[in-house]
Amino acid sequence: MARVSQQHLDARRRQILDGAARCFARNGFHATSMQDVLREVDLSAGAVYRYFSGKEELIGAIVTEVLDTVREAFEEAVRLSPPDPPDVLVGEVMGRVLGGERVRGTAAGKDAPRLIIQVWTETLRNESLSELMRTGYETVRVAWVKVVEAYQAAGLMRDDIPAEHVARTMIATAQGFAAQQALFGEAPVEVLQNGLRGLMSMGVQKPG
Repeated sequence: MARVSQQHLDARRRQILDGAARCFARNGFHATSMQDVLREVDLSAGAVYRYFSGKEELIGAIVTEVLDTVREAFEEAVRLSPPDPPDVLVGEVMGRVLGGERVRGTAAGKDAPRLIIQVWTETLRNESLSELMRTGYETVRVAWVKVVEAYQAAGLMRDDIPAEHVARTMIATAQGFAAQQALFGEAPVEVLQNGLRGLMSMGVQKPG
């Protein structure tokens, strides 16, 4: 029997995750069955269960990918000295999560806002998903704190305000923009970036 390549295995896993993400975004977690996922990806039950034990594992894998994408973006940013300003950095991160750049083949893409809302709701009743979200949030929070500390060290941001407080506020800004996308329709990431630039310009004279 011919040996299946790792590339083929990765592509099949990607196919399943993308199909599951579409189903969850369209119908929600509870209304989506594994049969729905099988139809979406046009694979047999055996082919899908080879990679995932069930719906809970699929949800966890999608959430992990999105959180890893955000964490990696911030970790890349902190390597710059100083990091890009908040409007640029948050725009880059949201662009990745919302599908502007499919980093690591993330399953969420344009479906991310609807998935995020559903994940938050599911987290209230699913302890394993709640733990996954808490762990993911902590890694993102730590990465953001490092970015803020780098701003402060470079004299670009007041250092009398705790970096932790700024980090939580910036995370909340990104979360709120995602929620607006899910509830009120798509808007380009530039809307968020321009809003941040406006807030950052307080006390700064308009040129010209």
